[in-house]
Amino acid sequence: MLGPFGLPLLLLTTVGSKSGQRRESPLIYLRDGERLLLFGSNFGQSMHPAWSSNLLANPNGWVTMGGQEIPVMAEQLFRDDYDRACQKFMAYLKAYPAYRTRTDREIRAFALTRQ
Repeated sequence: MLGPFGLPLLLLTTVGSKSGQRRESPLIYLRDGERLLLFGSNFGQSMHPAWSSNLLANPNGWVTMGGQEIPVMAEQLFRDDYDRACQKFMAYLKAYPAYRTRTDREIRAFALTRQ
């Protein structure tokens, strides 16, 4: 959906926290060295995106990029790591600051590392 705009997209596959089934989510990501950063804005909606809840329940997942499925481990970011990731996302896409003002929840951020 956002590919024509040149945004970096990946396909994140998680295991559903309730269903146990594989769930796929196309997401914008940013690189941080060897890690991939994800920001659970859910377009500023009041609920966290399902993929972020799935990663909290099971941090093992897969990223599909360039036709390759890569196993990853997710880590939720807090404190300084969270602040740095938020700053990167806010500077990257103008919509992200607006998403933060639309909701009272703290938007989750994750770093993915290759397993």
